[in-house]
Amino acid sequence: MHLPKKGFWIVILVILAAVVYHTYDPGRVSLFPKCPFFVLTGLQCPGCGSQRAVHSLLHGHILAAIGHNALLVFSIPFILLLLYAEVYRQRKPRLYIRVHRPLYLYIYLALLLLWTVVRNLYP
Repeated sequence: MHLPKKGFWIVILVILAAVVYHTYDPGRVSLFPKCPFFVLTGLQCPGCGSQRAVHSLLHGHILAAIGHNALLVFSIPFILLLLYAEVYRQRKPRLYIRVHRPLYLYIYLALLLLWTVVRNLYP
């Protein structure tokens, strides 16, 4: 199956990001941005720890990645499905429509809120 132009650039960006995150540890290198929500409030947002989780995953440290941001780790299959649906949107419009139902967005938003509360109550 031929990769559309949009898909090509998505793959290139993912590879470049993977190289950077594999090479540099976000926990030790100041190249990576700090979470403004955490800096201002001292509380973790739903994305806090994502950069360290990606670094850990790229080094095969799954449990460490889950410790940094479990929601991100468990969301990866769904993120990949959404990227696939976006890249092949023209060829597989039914898949695109299926994965972009408003109900799924509401469920994920509820999970984000729940994750934010839980990770700040039980750090």
